[in-house]
Amino acid sequence: MENEKKDTEQELLLIAQEAAKAGQKLAANFMQNLPSQLQAFTEFTNSYLGLAGKVAANPDTAVSGQQFFVEYIQKQMELSKRIFESQANPEASYTPVISPAPGDKRFTAAEWSESPHYFDYIKQNYLLISKMLKEITNSIDLDVHAKSKLNFQTQQYLDALSPANFFFTNPEAIKLAKETNGQSLLAGVENFLKDVQKGSITQSDEHVFEIGRDLAQTKGSVVYQNELIQLIQYTPLTEKVSEFPLVIFPPWINKYYILDLHTDRSLVEYGVREGHTVFIVSWKNPTADMGHVSFDDYVVRGALKSIEVARAITGAKKVNTLGYCLGGTLLGATLAILASPKPTFLEANREKESVNAATFLATMLDFSDIGPMGAIIDEALVHQLENDLKDGGIMKGSDMAKAFNAIRANELVWPYVVNNYLKGKTPPPFNVLYWSCDNTNLPGKMYTFYLRKMLYENMLRVPNALRICNVPIDLGLIKVPSYIIGTVEDHIAPCRTAFNSTELLGGEVEFVLGDSGHIMGAINAPSKKHKYNHHFGGTLGEGFDQWKNTAKPGEGSWWPHWNRWMNSKNGKQVPAPKHEGSADYPVLESAPGSYVKEKSTL
Repeated sequence: MENEKKDTEQELLLIAQEAAKAGQKLAANFMQNLPSQLQAFTEFTNSYLGLAGKVAANPDTAVSGQQFFVEYIQKQMELSKRIFESQANPEASYTPVISPAPGDKRFTAAEWSESPHYFDYIKQNYLLISKMLKEITNSIDLDVHAKSKLNFQTQQYLDALSPANFFFTNPEAIKLAKETNGQSLLAGVENFLKDVQKGSITQSDEHVFEIGRDLAQTKGSVVYQNELIQLIQYTPLTEKVSEFPLVIFPPWINKYYILDLHTDRSLVEYGVREGHTVFIVSWKNPTADMGHVSFDDYVVRGALKSIEVARAITGAKKVNTLGYCLGGTLLGATLAILASPKPTFLEANREKESVNAATFLATMLDFSDIGPMGAIIDEALVHQLENDLKDGGIMKGSDMAKAFNAIRANELVWPYVVNNYLKGKTPPPFNVLYWSCDNTNLPGKMYTFYLRKMLYENMLRVPNALRICNVPIDLGLIKVPSYIIGTVEDHIAPCRTAFNSTELLGGEVEFVLGDSGHIMGAINAPSKKHKYNHHFGGTLGEGFDQWKNTAKPGEGSWWPHWNRWMNSKNGKQVPAPKHEGSADYPVLESAPGSYVKEKSTL
């Protein structure tokens, strides 16, 4: 008993020490982020002031809002009546007034529905309030962006106030605290204080994985390096390979190893096993002195240099290319530069006619619909970021991660608040979530250009409206065969937006629609389970809906379909390289290289 008391005292002392450190961290973060917090509060307030103004100015809108409120009161009274009747007669049948939407995992535990229905009442009342607020905001006559922003902010507000997120209204957390004599609460406080120190919510057990050991395992070598990239060439696994090597451009908003996640989920290893000489770009994690790096630099020192080195090492006249997400946007801009008939710069002239085929994986070249991000990005935000980063600042990876998490807060934020802090549990190891938390910074100059010119003003799709490397960009000039993959549930590059690339590129195109979303749909490796399937072969040139109505179902992963397409575009088979690199480009270090291991420490 005495030992248990000492252990508890020691644990409380450690928590107190962590609390002191966390308090200092919170105070520092508060002062540092105060301007952006005030801006966010102002944006939130202005949205609802606009809503109130619309209601006040339009009697019909006010009546509509009152009707939704009356319906809520009526439902709430019916809920109270049913709860009371159930308590009076526990044997009688009981039917809830409202149930969670399909897929809502917050209230699935039995404790939320058990008699005497105290927590059931809290849950249903929350769902009724949520329904009312959504109906009111949707009924207001606002322009499309203002309504989208208002709906997003309303959803954020409702998600945050879910009774599942608070200890005294979460029956699962209360029950666990009783069962563990309060130890779950102590563990939750410890988890919270550690996350405050770290600056982010822990979504996966981060001590399980190591890059190069558990992730990015495919054997290869770094064969080129500059201040922006390391280029990795992978060791062949076949005696013969395709004549044209494959150069992969992952997004620099994340680490490249999502495409080499594990042996059973590695697009890189799949390509090697299928007889392609695979190169991949590993982007530098920008440091504080790299804020001046531009989108032009990513074209010249990233894309064009990688193509040049891959050709020099293999002796191939042309390369195949694959761009994922923002890497695909970079690839599209690069191909347009190479296709331009107007005089271009030296690096581009050297690589004219150097690309045999292009694959665009979950990529936007048209930004007319950017999914949930469209509710956030407006002139005020773009202008604010331009001002914040105008002197060559760095967009912190942690800030980008928080923004993406906010888009899907009920999947990427609040479940971990409940699990880690209210229940005191440690999230299980999951390599995808480990990767998503392995943040990368972004150079301010590059980021603000991309944000305004592409995401916000959508100039990339307009012929000659945008200049990159001082070359007018016309995607219609791109004549190389292109394979375009969208995924059904993609919230970053919506599949309809990905499909629009088929109508922008000037060459032969193939569109494939994979199941799942931006990440899981991309790394959907072939397996016997066929968890995610795909569709292909629909009619092009008549819009996404017509393509979808005429497409054929394909079983399992899209990877084999893509590989067959690649092989149909490839040249002859040649002997596999005996080693990585060459005399001009000797091996610098083993894969995965050093750049991918750099952490965001700003």
